Amino acid sequence: MSTRFFTQYGEEIATLTMEHVWLTAAAMAFATMIAVPTGIWLTRAPRWARPIIGVTNILQTIPSLAMFGFLLPLPWLGERAARIAIFALTAYALLPILRNTYAGIRGIDPAVIEVAQALGLTGTQRLFKVELPLAASFILAGLRTATVTCIGIATIAAAVGAGGLGELIFRGVASVDNRLVLAGAVPAALLALAADGALGLLERRFKVAAR
Repeated sequence: MSTRFFTQYGEEIATLTMEHVWLTAAAMAFATMIAVPTGIWLTRAPRWARPIIGVTNILQTIPSLAMFGFLLPLPWLGERAARIAIFALTAYALLPILRNTYAGIRGIDPAVIEVAQALGLTGTQRLFKVELPLAASFILAGLRTATVTCIGIATIAAAVGAGGLGELIFRGVASVDNRLVLAGAVPAALLALAADGALGLLERRFKVAAR
């Protein structure tokens, strides 16, 4: 891509990149607030684990373009494209966070839990002082997977007018301009790699701390 291309589209690429980051960050915030507490609750009520994780698994299998299409007619969501995008991205992010939170806490050695109980820790104290610190690397692995997935799927948000780097990709496909496709795809890929690297580093640190 030439200097002239960046002069012409550089500001737009920066703006759309920020939109992309905002959509992903908002969806991840909502997904984390829903999935982590639900995963913790499921460790206390394991009989609900299979049906609830099954529902989130089904959401994960719905094609992204179809998901956006299903949400368009909904009265409150359909008023703003960004709401549709964030709702859909949140749905896609739930499974890895929920599953890893549940598996991380359930996978803790029962002897550790028994020691915590013997020390007189309440359920809340055990959760915050023992279970969550030991399961943190698992939870972060789920967040890592969900974030990378969201960054990729957020490119489809442009199909409903929600903005993001997908706008350049769709415009490039429509006009058969590979430069526009790359201008959207390359920043999206770099965002995914940066998020994966940063969360991967954090995950490894928690693994070391838990040993």
